[in-house]
Amino acid sequence: MAPVSIRNIRKDYGSVNVLKDISVEIADGEFVVLVGPSGCGKSTLLRMIAGLEDISGGEISIDGKVVNDLPPKQRDISMVFQNYALYPHMTVFENMAFSMTLAGAPAAEKEKKVTEAADILGLTPLLKRYPRQLSGGQRQRVAMGRSIVRNPKVFLFDEPLSNLDAKLRVQMRAEIKALHKRLGTTIIYVTHDQVEAMTMADKIVVLNGGGIEQAGSPLDLYDTPRNAFVAQFIGSPSMNLLELENRAGQLVFENGEPSGLAAPANVDAGRTILVGKRPEDLVAAEAGVKAEVGVVEPTGSEIFAQLTIHGQAVSAVFRERIDIEYGTTIQVRFDHGATHYFDADIGKAL
Repeated sequence: MAPVSIRNIRKDYGSVNVLKDISVEIADGEFVVLVGPSGCGKSTLLRMIAGLEDISGGEISIDGKVVNDLPPKQRDISMVFQNYALYPHMTVFENMAFSMTLAGAPAAEKEKKVTEAADILGLTPLLKRYPRQLSGGQRQRVAMGRSIVRNPKVFLFDEPLSNLDAKLRVQMRAEIKALHKRLGTTIIYVTHDQVEAMTMADKIVVLNGGGIEQAGSPLDLYDTPRNAFVAQFIGSPSMNLLELENRAGQLVFENGEPSGLAAPANVDAGRTILVGKRPEDLVAAEAGVKAEVGVVEPTGSEIFAQLTIHGQAVSAVFRERIDIEYGTTIQVRFDHGATHYFDADIGKAL
């Protein structure tokens, strides 16, 4: 186990600045998820921590030791990739023990460590099989077991679940989280899937355009997003952002229809702002704002609906059984749950 300190990290490819002054403190034993859209720099940052990418500026330290110039094998980290990178001609046991074999470890030590890791991951019955005889989830567990055997100070995961089907992803999320609780090792995990981030992380770092938009616990980011980007990125379906104008203390649509929400005190009369409402906070009501119903997706426990209100697209999640169909009109209220306010020009929370 070890803390990781990332201070003012920069990555340039020629004249292109990919990462811009990134600073994150990761505590000993913390599970940190780097999340963001494709191309935001999260995998590049992970590879820099691993030593697979050169650092253009700044400093990375692991367990108090600056590792900028150390090769990967001297950083005491282990990395799990989205492709399992297993040797097809080796058994599960041989794959998991490979790093120890290279190091010339005694057979008894290999047996002990591989057996312990296999027990943790439920791989004991599979140790004599070859990768071709395993499912995708089993192969990913073997890749994780290979890392556990090394007993690193830090685990690095680079989108390890992206090749798995939806059901297996849920199962593996739970297994990785349980593994972290059991081992207590520092984990840095990269994903573009914010559901993975919300369900697994102690701390989420939201990256966008090479910079950090916000870092904090999953619920901090969900409940108090710093800007409109984080508000829409964290949460599934994403937060609705409506353009509403302050008229005499009330927030109204462009045509003057009231939204049912009062304007915040720090918003001047006549100013248009972005108002954020989570889809689950919209309520179907007999008296409310008219909404045209688009796609309807019943899931059993919930109904997902795409709505249009005065030309603005809105997502809704109804937990009660209501009868709605494509092309019909319903009425909804916004005065339920938390309301978020953002500057319409720069997206900063008001």
